[in-house]
Amino acid sequence: MSEPVLTELLIPLHVKYIQSLDTRKDDLEYWLTEHLRLNGIYWGLTALDLMNHKDALPRDKIIEYVKQLQHPNGGFGGHTHHDPHMIYTLSAIQILITVDAVDTIDINKVVEYISTKQNADGSFRGDDWGEVDSRFTYMALSSLSLLKRLDAINVDKAVEWLLLCKNYDGGFGSRPGSESHAGQVFCCVGGLAIVNALHHVDKDLLSWWLCERQLKNGGLNGRPQKLEDVCYSWWVLSSLSILGNVHWINRDKLSSFILSAQDPEQGGISDRPGDMVDVFHTLFGVAGLSLLGYPGLKEVDPVYCMPRYVIQRLSLPKRYH
Repeated sequence: MSEPVLTELLIPLHVKYIQSLDTRKDDLEYWLTEHLRLNGIYWGLTALDLMNHKDALPRDKIIEYVKQLQHPNGGFGGHTHHDPHMIYTLSAIQILITVDAVDTIDINKVVEYISTKQNADGSFRGDDWGEVDSRFTYMALSSLSLLKRLDAINVDKAVEWLLLCKNYDGGFGSRPGSESHAGQVFCCVGGLAIVNALHHVDKDLLSWWLCERQLKNGGLNGRPQKLEDVCYSWWVLSSLSILGNVHWINRDKLSSFILSAQDPEQGGISDRPGDMVDVFHTLFGVAGLSLLGYPGLKEVDPVYCMPRYVIQRLSLPKRYH
């Protein structure tokens, strides 16, 4: 017997699924993903907000939890007793700005932490151990833009380094010489958009590479010869949105693919139909649908992956088409 075709977003089920995530302490998976606890709150809170259910998670508990994860050097860890990292620091900022409580942390120390991670060539390290990746440059630019403190780093050098990651196909890699990947494309294009440097991007060439990520079933992959994955509904589509070329893909087929990856019993969205759901893919499925104009969802900002009204509240300029 064939599986039922899902043609609508199961919002009530997804809300219950996200609410249940912190109650699963008997599951091994809960403890194996401890390092992603802070990111998980960002993913869940943002998905809930886009679905018009931000209050489904307790605001005061979120604020108290995030505050305690700030280290003396200003950075944030992924959970209690975890080392600080740029990825957790961005999630903390995104969460607190969404719930309008960023003033509850030491912002100056956050800015200091991020600024000390910039290398002489303009790139950024993710933490004290030195790994360099275009993701970390995006995280630095996004974090400091949200805090309105881009003055704390050398923006020109950051742009210069991001452009070294650009490839002949128009895409971007994790560092100079690395192959193009949709996740890195978002980080580089999003970072360039934040600092008003999109004129360096070959928009048509990159948009062509991005639209080629759509497979026959409507889903998107991250690079050639790979399987489709719901998360690329964000990484690919957000980049196309920033470039003003969302119409270059088949929107209806992508929407159907995302909806087909829902769990119709427990809620949540998986990477592809039939797999286990998780909050990461739930956010990026919902965010992808928002970019497609799915009815009943709030508008998501394609540069910051936060609800558009939050970015408007900060009066940040719209740096995309």
